[in-house]
Amino acid sequence: MSDKIAGRNPVIEALKSGRDIEKILLVEGTKGRADDIVALARERKVPFSFVEKEKIDKLVETKKHQGVLAFVSAYQYSLLDDVFDLAESRGEDPFLVILDDIEDPHNLGAIIRTAECAGVHGVIIPKRRAAGLTEAAVKASAGAIEYMPCVRVSNIAQTVDELKKRGLWIAACDMGDDLYYQADLKGPIGIVIGNEGKGISRLVGEKCDFKVSIPMKGQMNSLNASNAAAIVIYEIRRQRDVQR
Repeated sequence: MSDKIAGRNPVIEALKSGRDIEKILLVEGTKGRADDIVALARERKVPFSFVEKEKIDKLVETKKHQGVLAFVSAYQYSLLDDVFDLAESRGEDPFLVILDDIEDPHNLGAIIRTAECAGVHGVIIPKRRAAGLTEAAVKASAGAIEYMPCVRVSNIAQTVDELKKRGLWIAACDMGDDLYYQADLKGPIGIVIGNEGKGISRLVGEKCDFKVSIPMKGQMNSLNASNAAAIVIYEIRRQRDVQR
């Protein structure tokens, strides 16, 4: 299963068919049908960027890429309504994991695996500047992607607003005074996990209802994003089980 499509016509057809595409690279100065690709990408809100030819040469085996390379999703994305439908079908309050610009596909896959094991109803990721459902992420999920709805959105901050309107409390996993195991994490909830280096963006953090932190007692002051996610996700799972 390939996660790349090379060539102008194949990429155009992929865009027209509605296939989930992570991003598109075009060689700087490419003319002709490249304009059609840019127009379609803008219409479908697919990220694209112009690069030097050598970069695409290194990413594909064929030299007949015509200056265009698309990274396609290994799996189809779900809709936000699918996540709420799943929670309703299980008779449970919605439990979502919101990833704010996680860039490492292995972290994404590991978080999806943990989320599925803990009974999360859906994982939300942004379209830009973040890892998507590429083969690397799918492999790291160890098969969990088959059962975990993943929703890709244009704007995480706006999505947080929508989730709050739909009755969820949104917690940010970030540095703060409230330890995760002291917070009330029961009921409809979404937990935000931030970027591996920068953490949660300012705007998204401001929109969250509260923050929860993980105590750091060693010389390091932060955990790997997937490890931090696992700790908080399973605290939410624990509180849900105790509540029954």
